Amino acid sequence: MEPETIADLFSAFGPVRLRRMFGGAGLYADGLMFALEADGVLYLKADAALAGDLAGRGSAPFRYVAKTGPRTMASFWQVPDAALDDGEELAALARRALAAARAAAREKDGKAAKALKGGHARRRPGPPPA
Repeated sequence: MEPETIADLFSAFGPVRLRRMFGGAGLYADGLMFALEADGVLYLKADAALAGDLAGRGSAPFRYVAKTGPRTMASFWQVPDAALDDGEELAALARRALAAARAAAREKDGKAAKALKGGHARRRPGPPPA
């Protein structure tokens, strides 16, 4: 999918930045990847609620074939065809996807901070090991 086409589809949402990767592209807003394009298909980052809504509309999660076999990336779901024809609907879904991306980033940052805090065992004072 051409960058101009993607920009046009998301015009009601706002500016998006594309970063080419693995034959497709990551779509970014506010520095976060909220969507991806692969083989001409758009997928949105989804939390459990958005994934459920998209599944109810007939969407499927992103699937690809790795060296070890087929894989499913359940955190990205296909944009429903109807949303591709309705800029406002796509913008609403994109806002939800961006919110899911923000929440995932906060969770990741929280886990990293927790690992840094508790990741090193405290040594008790005493004689050095023999």
